[in-house]
Amino acid sequence: MSQQKTEASIITIGDELLIGQTIDTNSAWMAQELNKIGIWVQRRVAVGDRWDDIWKALDEEAAHSRIILITGGLGPTADDITKPLLCQYFGGKMVTDPQAEANVRHIFEMLKRPMIDRNLRQADVPDVCTVIQNRRGTAPGMWFEKNERIFVSMPGVPHEMKGMMTNDVIPNLLERFDVSPVLHRTLLTAGIGESFLAERISEFEDMLPKNIKLAYLPSYGMVKLRLTATGDRPGLEAELEAEFDMLKQQVTDVMVVDADKTLPQVVAEILLQRRQTLATAESCTGGYIAHLFTSIPGISECFQGGIISYSNAMKESQLGVRAETLKAHGAVSRETVLEMARGARLAAGSDFAIATSGIMGPGGGSTEKPVGTVWVGLAGQDRESASQFHFRFDRMRNIELTAMHGLNALRKFIRYP
Repeated sequence: MSQQKTEASIITIGDELLIGQTIDTNSAWMAQELNKIGIWVQRRVAVGDRWDDIWKALDEEAAHSRIILITGGLGPTADDITKPLLCQYFGGKMVTDPQAEANVRHIFEMLKRPMIDRNLRQADVPDVCTVIQNRRGTAPGMWFEKNERIFVSMPGVPHEMKGMMTNDVIPNLLERFDVSPVLHRTLLTAGIGESFLAERISEFEDMLPKNIKLAYLPSYGMVKLRLTATGDRPGLEAELEAEFDMLKQQVTDVMVVDADKTLPQVVAEILLQRRQTLATAESCTGGYIAHLFTSIPGISECFQGGIISYSNAMKESQLGVRAETLKAHGAVSRETVLEMARGARLAAGSDFAIATSGIMGPGGGSTEKPVGTVWVGLAGQDRESASQFHFRFDRMRNIELTAMHGLNALRKFIRYP
């Protein structure tokens, strides 16, 4: 067991990452998982599919970190050069791993697809590595050791990488390193900006022990506050819990939940606890709210479904919005979203419904209703509510902000009748 401070670097490989064609979600997930076990990611590097750049990145990260995790470049095409480069970097020769070959053959047989030699070469690995079998794909991972450094190469496909990290890499790292515990407690706030929040709890933050740090994580009208405690000493968890209780007292009126959860998860849990159901009627958000809910496992217990009523004709035919309402007030109005919410609740037979209608931009606005104008309607069995919002960002961010503000309004509507 090593007693030294354990730090890691992440290298992501691929031209598609550098030109923005693919968003690097791997690094964020890997960093979170490593942090949970007390391994700190101090550097993240993205390089293209160029031999010299990858080689240089390996040298540089080995000078900074004891663990170097690599994703990408393990595919069957000519631009996937990670495997031959690693073979040369560690002074090995390519051999066929029987178990990896059997896995490739099994996958192609199962898919009933023809297999060519290029596919079989996925099972070739440097003879100086420990092979990490890929239970979710064809390209195996590779574990190397050199100069007291550990290098782990994994596929860039997130699903495959996550399987290797969870089943093989993290358990092996825990066996090799004696890591100090890292404890987190997180809460979610809404309705207060980051700067105002910081001002409110500044005295609390100043009084925190040196081994407990406060982080502000703002996103779409909400701010997460995370306390992180480090160190290997008795009572660390109790010390963190005491500070977290004090933090909660400072923000009681704006706290959504005292856990690291998303707003859709919070709303879903409230509905599940109360055995109540929800439906959505979305115009400007185009099904985004329904998408957030259906991403939650077990949501079928409370989410009935949704209607994307983008046109006025759909609002009338599917939700029962009256033509005279649309003519008198327009699609983006209090009256329209309330009729949309009522219609969705009745159509689904749900306890609650949320409806959205707005102008997301960049065009379509007017002097009376500029771009970013949004109405959110809420309907229950015996009450209803509508709120107007004004956003000022691009189309996608306006959609996301509408969803989050609408869900927070829904949370309060359900919880505080």
